Amino acid sequence: MDSFSCLIRTASHEQHTEAETSTFMSDLLGGRLGVDAYARYTEQLWFVYEALESAAERLAGDPVAGPFIRPELLRLAALEQDLAHLRGPDWRAGLDALPATRAYADRVRECAEEWPGGYVAHHYTRYLGDLSGGQIIRDRAEKTWGFARKGAGVRFYVFEEISNPAAFKREYRELLDGIQADDLEKQRVTAECKRAFALNTAVFRALGEEFPLSA
Repeated sequence: MDSFSCLIRTASHEQHTEAETSTFMSDLLGGRLGVDAYARYTEQLWFVYEALESAAERLAGDPVAGPFIRPELLRLAALEQDLAHLRGPDWRAGLDALPATRAYADRVRECAEEWPGGYVAHHYTRYLGDLSGGQIIRDRAEKTWGFARKGAGVRFYVFEEISNPAAFKREYRELLDGIQADDLEKQRVTAECKRAFALNTAVFRALGEEFPLSA
């Protein structure tokens, strides 16, 4: 029988691919959009991580979500450094969530408050994605817009406290395999992973509408 981490990965593969290959992401990574589009995307991330991380302390003692709350993953401080670099010291004044971003952040917050298993689904899709595909984004951003390597503007993608990402991801998947949940709950968590990718894709779609490439 497949492990739970393997089931989650397989079940959400289609949604994962759809998110990764969205027009906005393809244009951004292809260097066809300006740094303003990258900054706007970074702003949207702030709302999602604020929802994820504002609940972290409260959930640290939870039997289901607690083991996943790892301080070395936290991204909000790095995001804020990037936004200060991209938007200037008054970045908070211009912070504006797209409706799709608001829906995503609201769902994360709802799970954090009412359903630790659902919170884990969002935690997994975000942080393991940042450790993996996020590194491609960092590399392209450095090359396209001239950010210093692992410096201001791409700090979000730099996990300074994780020296071995492959080993960390392996540990994380082991935590998923040992999650305190019966089969029905595991099905619900898997469905929430799919939902997380769909919410993420909706944000990309909205950003794509805001930054269309002129034909």
